[in-house]
This record gives sequence, structure tokens and C-alpha cells, in this order.
Amino acid sequence: MIPSLRTERLQLDPYVPEDEEVFVALFLDARVSRWMGDGPYPEGEIRALFGRIFTKVYAQQLFEVWAVRRDGRFVGHAEIKPSEVVGGHEIIYALAPEAWGAGLGTELAEAVVAHGFGALGLSEVHATVAAPNLASLALLGRIGFERVRDITEEDGGTTHLLTRRPARSAPALQG
Repeated sequence: MIPSLRTERLQLDPYVPEDEEVFVALFLDARVSRWMGDGPYPEGEIRALFGRIFTKVYAQQLFEVWAVRRDGRFVGHAEIKPSEVVGGHEIIYALAPEAWGAGLGTELAEAVVAHGFGALGLSEVHATVAAPNLASLALLGRIGFERVRDITEEDGGTTHLLTRRPARSAPALQG
């Protein structure tokens, strides 16, 4: 069962079938999909992906995928999943352009990372970001991700592999 997560301004819940149209609209938006894998994708592929969230990901409890809402309105997508490319768990997130610039991306990424360290007990969390995606690189840098290596994509582009480990607590004082 996928847990719901809550931040100050966001609610992350498992998708429901009624989310299909907003999911498709998010991934059809070229401003969003240009940073997602080989996007933008044809609408039919996006609808098939949405269907697999229910028939495969949720049905087989493969990993956690959430619809992201603010004030009850769909504003994005988030997931944390195992990835062979990174050798661990990777966070993926996307916000609708109307939600950009208000700090929601930071809030969203922090929530998913905290879930990875807390509920999932991970010792590190990864992200892959296309080198030209300066906004995501800056956001992840601000919340403690460090560049580990570069991945050369089939099209010749570069993707940065970033990793974050839990913050270490200060040692206890001896008295």
C-alpha cells in the first residue's frame, strides 16, 4: 500500500483513475516532458504509462508513485523507485509550470527524500538530471545532493547522477 505524504503545502497521494487526464496533460506539456527521459512522448504512450501505474506498479507493489496536489488541485507527479542505472533508489518529480517558482519543487523533493530515508530505510537517495536542466540541478544542490558522475546518453547528451545521504547528527557531548 502506498502511503500518503504531507508537507506544509502539498499532499502526495496514490493516483486514482480519475487523475488520468491531469496526468496526461502534465506529461504532454513540452516544458515538463523535455526533462523526462526521452520525452515528450505521444499521448498514447502517456496513457499506457498511467494504466501501468495501476496494473503493474501498484498491483505488484513495485515502488511508490504519487499524485501531487496543492489545495486539492493536481500540480505534479512524484516517485521513488529502484534503478539499475543509479545502483539504488532514485527520486523522480515533475511539477506543472503554474506551480514553478514558489518553492514547491524543493518541498516536494525534500518530502520524497525524507520518505526514502525514513520509511524505506535507505542509506542514500539518487537523482538523474539532464545537464541543461539547471533549475533541477540547483534545487537538488540546495537540498544536499552532490554530483557523483556523468552518464552519456544514446543521443550524446549528458545526464548528471546526483546522490544525497542522510544528514549526520552531531556527536553527543560527553560530560
